[in-house]
Amino acid sequence: MPMTASSLTKASAPRISFVSLGCPKALVDSERILTHLRAEGYELSRRHDGADVVIVNTCGFLDSAKAESLDAIGQAMAENGRVIVTGCMGAQPDEIRDKYPNLLAVTGPQAYESVVAAVHEAVPPAHDPFLDLIPPQGVKLTPRHYAYLKISEGCNNRCTFCIIPSLRGDLVSRPAGDVLREAEKLVKAGVKELLVVSQDTSAYGVDTRYAASPWRDREVRARFADLAAELGTLGAWVRLHYVYPYPHVDEVIPLMAEGKVLPYLDMPLQHASPSVLKRMRRPGNQERQLERIRRWRELCPDLAIRSTFIVGFPGETEAEFEELLAWIREAKLERVGCFTYEPVKGAAANDVAAPVPPEVQAERKRRFMEAQQGVSLRLQKAKVGKRLPVIIDEAGPSVARGRTKYDAPEIDGSVHVAFRRPVRAGDIVTVKIEAADAYDLHGSVV
Repeated sequence: MPMTASSLTKASAPRISFVSLGCPKALVDSERILTHLRAEGYELSRRHDGADVVIVNTCGFLDSAKAESLDAIGQAMAENGRVIVTGCMGAQPDEIRDKYPNLLAVTGPQAYESVVAAVHEAVPPAHDPFLDLIPPQGVKLTPRHYAYLKISEGCNNRCTFCIIPSLRGDLVSRPAGDVLREAEKLVKAGVKELLVVSQDTSAYGVDTRYAASPWRDREVRARFADLAAELGTLGAWVRLHYVYPYPHVDEVIPLMAEGKVLPYLDMPLQHASPSVLKRMRRPGNQERQLERIRRWRELCPDLAIRSTFIVGFPGETEAEFEELLAWIREAKLERVGCFTYEPVKGAAANDVAAPVPPEVQAERKRRFMEAQQGVSLRLQKAKVGKRLPVIIDEAGPSVARGRTKYDAPEIDGSVHVAFRRPVRAGDIVTVKIEAADAYDLHGSVV
């Protein structure tokens, strides 16, 4: 059989294997790198041992994340040997080079050009613009029906437990017009849910003094509430993540009440004791959060709030922990994650007070989760009997798995949906809720 130009190009196209670790912001970075490489004719390999080069996008936020990153690099080196490392851990390359001196390259986070240049050096592109096609929305690593939309890089906050600013730099906001054009492409490609992410979403535009940029027939300011309102016109679910509790967050609650964005706030509060928050150097006046949450729920009764908290922060006393427990029971947050404090090299929190013993940390986490599970179970059971829109993430033979407007993918609960007529991933169906536990719901399509 003669070899055509198409089969020749396909056979000779260099192949890239990719590992993406860490948070959704890092996943967006991975998508950008892969989109660039696919546009140049590189193909993606599912296996390290079948690739010309492996790229590992690392996480360096916690020591446990660093260990996972080093393990992933080691696996790539063992299976392939031609490895490029990027991401947050790449901002501190010595630790990586000490263990793996034969890496092809190590670059830091958001260093897209450096990663691409390292790939070019390792295996030059074989690009044919007539044959190498990528979709307008670029390469996505999420399922087709939802996508992360990153609106800024970096962070201006200096929380004592966090080293992200030293890894990713200060806040750099994207022009609103650029964000909206990307969102529009995603929706046209079939995305039903846009998950807005950044290190500090509610600080969006502060660095540019909320500069306006063109979008369709008007100018849109790079401002949190303005951007949310415009995203709400695109016809997709809009979910807001990593929203610090600044006063202007109040402005997005009416958008939720009107159905323009989802009634969901991912707000990483971290603690409730004023003295611990002071040691954490957290932004926003969190001591008044209960009052604000009550106001928000008056404006938008079905608002769901997810948050994360740290127990066992250096110097945390039993009295401070009890303040947190009391706050959790009163706030009645829908979704909550809890982590024990983990010292990170270079974090100021390591030196603010004496460490809390690991056994005390573990006990406090157990008590915290017991308190929250009681809250979650009562809120979940209140949904039984209701009919809720559910976006399907995975369809099985007779039962599908999906999410309500109150649940983000991978971090919140699921709805297990029985159905008679066929459903597909990405469908939004009405489900009658028939049973509930502390995390998941069960129901049938109606």
